[in-house]
Amino acid sequence: MKKLTLRALPVAVVTLTALCGLSVARADDTPNNTVRVGMYAIFYHTSADDLSGAYVPGGVNLDVKNTQTAYFAYIRRLNSMFDIELAFGVPPRTDTIGKGPATLGSVPYNGVTISTAKWAAPSALLEYKFLPESSAFRPYVGVGVNYTSFYDRQTTPAGNAATGGPTRLSLTSSVGPVGTLGLKYQPATRWSVIVSYSISRVDSDLKADTAGVIRTTHIRFGPQALVVAAGYSF
Repeated sequence: MKKLTLRALPVAVVTLTALCGLSVARADDTPNNTVRVGMYAIFYHTSADDLSGAYVPGGVNLDVKNTQTAYFAYIRRLNSMFDIELAFGVPPRTDTIGKGPATLGSVPYNGVTISTAKWAAPSALLEYKFLPESSAFRPYVGVGVNYTSFYDRQTTPAGNAATGGPTRLSLTSSVGPVGTLGLKYQPATRWSVIVSYSISRVDSDLKADTAGVIRTTHIRFGPQALVVAAGYSF
């Protein structure tokens, strides 16, 4: 019996070593990098101080129309529970509309598109994933920081009419928090689909210069984004 046991021992050791190696190989086979492509649907919850400056009556304000754009992201897997996501989109053009009086003098204002701008708004998030890595469906939450820069700022003919002539716009850049809640479905090792909803804080100071006449306001854009995307891991 002792001889049988001694003979079986090397076989057991080799078998155990092989199984451990297989387990490590499977863990190492989990891809650490993912790229995603999809769509952003962006909903603005804008609030702003009334415009102030020369020749501005009380109650003149503004709003921003919702928009859509392409979504891209790179995800780095830190471990089975945590990821880092770097998200960005094709800078969308946003339309700013007048809010307040129906007219400024005889010029239509309320509900009229008065200016446009493009946003470059990348975000970096640390995300926590629920459930085991073997689960096909994994909810996740994330927090991070968003940077927003505004460019290609243009007033429309209607906006120029409301302000009294050609107007130059400036908007300060913004750095603020962002949070996300999402669900990832992974039917295969390398392919996944995600749906997420994010909320960001984006504040900016607007200055409008019409031949030296300055009007200003502070804007809180409050963007919220619904994302639907497909991912490939490698």
